[in-house]
Amino acid sequence: MWPKYIVVQAGGKGTRLEHLTRNKPKALTPIGNRPMIFHLFEKFPDQKYIIVGDYKCDVLRKYLKAFAKVDYTVIDAHGKSGTCAGLGESLREIPDGEPFLLIWCDLVLPEEFNFPEQTTNYVGISKDFPCRWSYKNGTFKEERSTEQGVAGLFLFQDKSLLSGMPQEGEFVRWLGEKGAVFRELSLYRTREYGLLEEYQKLGARKCRPFNRITVKEDRLIKEPVDDQGLALAERERAWYRRVMSQNFRQIPRIYSLDPLEMERIDGENIYSYTKLSQKQKKESLIQIISCLKKVQALEQAPANRESYWEAYIGKTIKRLEKVRELVPFADQEAVLINGKVCRNVFFHWKEIEETVMSFLPDTFKLLHGDCTFSNILLRNDCTPVLIDPRGYFGNTELYGDPAYDWAKLYYSIVGNYDQFNLKRFSLEIREDGVDLHIESNHWEDMEPVFFDLLKGEIAPRQIKMFHAIIWLSLTTYAWEDYDSICGAFYNGLLYLEDVL
Repeated sequence: MWPKYIVVQAGGKGTRLEHLTRNKPKALTPIGNRPMIFHLFEKFPDQKYIIVGDYKCDVLRKYLKAFAKVDYTVIDAHGKSGTCAGLGESLREIPDGEPFLLIWCDLVLPEEFNFPEQTTNYVGISKDFPCRWSYKNGTFKEERSTEQGVAGLFLFQDKSLLSGMPQEGEFVRWLGEKGAVFRELSLYRTREYGLLEEYQKLGARKCRPFNRITVKEDRLIKEPVDDQGLALAERERAWYRRVMSQNFRQIPRIYSLDPLEMERIDGENIYSYTKLSQKQKKESLIQIISCLKKVQALEQAPANRESYWEAYIGKTIKRLEKVRELVPFADQEAVLINGKVCRNVFFHWKEIEETVMSFLPDTFKLLHGDCTFSNILLRNDCTPVLIDPRGYFGNTELYGDPAYDWAKLYYSIVGNYDQFNLKRFSLEIREDGVDLHIESNHWEDMEPVFFDLLKGEIAPRQIKMFHAIIWLSLTTYAWEDYDSICGAFYNGLLYLEDVL
């Protein structure tokens, strides 16, 4: 395959994406559970990348340092304007006579895209999305076109054609004035995500990138798509196998375990029921807690201190350290969040660890492990059904601290995790602090009922501590979206402040 080098124009403020680029550059906007630039990385993992940034370039550098697994260099074109900005400097990274690809960061190429065999100069031509410039009969024109649009992709046999390129200005206009001639490369099924309306067409993703869900009439087939998915699928199957052996009924009917084929429930996730009365919510919550208690009563095992520490402390520390340089204010002892001064977890680990370890139970029980509203369905008769079990806790399969399930449920009732997961939140990072607002699941009024139903079994402070830790642990799990990483960190600090 050619070329060895890929230049990515990732500059510009991305103003057409509105709030999505408030805190980050356009190249990090998530598309299909991946930042848009990572679609290139995954498609061409062995190429050398020269990435041109300007707006929020420090965020781009830190994010790539934390998560990129390709060979890359970042060029900061701050202070220069137009699509030519930074390109001249990027060419210095490419040896003479070496072919290269130049692409705008908001293009996502289709799976079937391949480089042409002939090494000459090509211009990518849109076939199903509009572009401001067109290329017809060997000529660039500033006219809107869908079928002959200049899509922001160019293949060069070497960099000689770009000699004399200005430091600023519009790249396509300069090519037209230069009289450069290209062969056309049709970009069927390529998508361009420079506009908010195109991004919004994606809708909310309920499936993580390591799974694929296929709907087949009244059944769902869930299949892993990578190594992480394979490991999780094995644990999920083991959990279903175990509870079915105990005649536990509040799960979908399972038709096959490999692949996992199950009943498609005639009902919705709990967070989808937005008009339940307080009485209906209370009755549903009673059933949900009863359901989870039935699971926990099926089997138990001696508590494992190492797994307990790993689940609450070890895992969280590893994830937070990965993003410590990335999240604004993570180096400060306190952070101003929604007008409230919150102590920083990095400066209070000893106190947190001592508190968490004081709650170590004598017995582990069979857990669901991820019983948020996203993983509990209500049938039309309001009977709860558990789906997507986690199947492990720390280093222990199937069994774990029962308080973990309660903290996960609290995560939805009070923390509104499900709305956050659907990107229904706003985050503004200012010079002096942050404002974070998450849409509501409308179950916060059930907090007293929740604690009353668990009275005598677990202390509210314990649940609240674990709840804060779960938010902090979400930072790296939600790695595909910079705003989600930061939002999970700040929300964790908000809840942690209430229990420190």
